[in-house]
Amino acid sequence: MSYKENKSHEEKASGFKKNDLILVLLVFAAAGIFFAGHLFTSQKSAGVVEIQIDGKVVETLDLQKERAFKINGGTNTVQIENGKVKMAAANCPDQICVHQKAISRNGESIICLPNKIVLKIVDGEEAELDAVTN
Repeated sequence: MSYKENKSHEEKASGFKKNDLILVLLVFAAAGIFFAGHLFTSQKSAGVVEIQIDGKVVETLDLQKERAFKINGGTNTVQIENGKVKMAAANCPDQICVHQKAISRNGESIICLPNKIVLKIVDGEEAELDAVTN
């Protein structure tokens, strides 16, 4: 068997050629461009945040108006900034609600269990991920 025939046989045996590698890289590059475009064009703000205390809606606020205020007799401080809402402070022992990221998409929520407070985004852009992974 000659060198050329041996090389051709090895390429067929491996099943992966230089052109295949180029094709795979182009597909990944195109997918990355589409993903980045989707990520940057879908950063719209949500509409309003609903504040619930002990299961009852006590206030509904527009996320476009920046402010910080105390709720539930001063046990918690809510902050609205840049179209997002977060729990800025709470007197609960675990501080889980304070450490959660700011929310802005429809269906997202921040819950302070000890104080029975729920901040929930309503009437906004649909969340891209389900509640389990979001």
